[in-house]
Amino acid sequence: MNMMTFKDYKAKIEYDSDIDMFRGEILGLNGGADFYGETPAELRREFKKSLETFLEVCKEKGISPKKQYSGKFNLRIPPKLHSDIVAIATTEQKSINQWVAEKLEQSVHAS
Repeated sequence: MNMMTFKDYKAKIEYDSDIDMFRGEILGLNGGADFYGETPAELRREFKKSLETFLEVCKEKGISPKKQYSGKFNLRIPPKLHSDIVAIATTEQKSINQWVAEKLEQSVHAS
């Protein structure tokens, strides 16, 4: 995964062949902030500068910099997978929600 972290902020990193540079997009913000660099060191510096600028503007405007999440989302899966999940969760004496949340957390922390 092409991810860069600074403090508790994450950025998705991609190579932009049009300008022959790496582009970072800071994730989970209540707005947009991106940055560019030719090397990993430059990219890290620009990440920090872009984030600091974004946080400063949020402070001036009195808005929260981080996007707020409800903790809920809809997921469509094949009926067979749904049935299998219900069976496993029931066997483990867990709700579907609890079982899926645990699996998602394991997956996120494994990467």
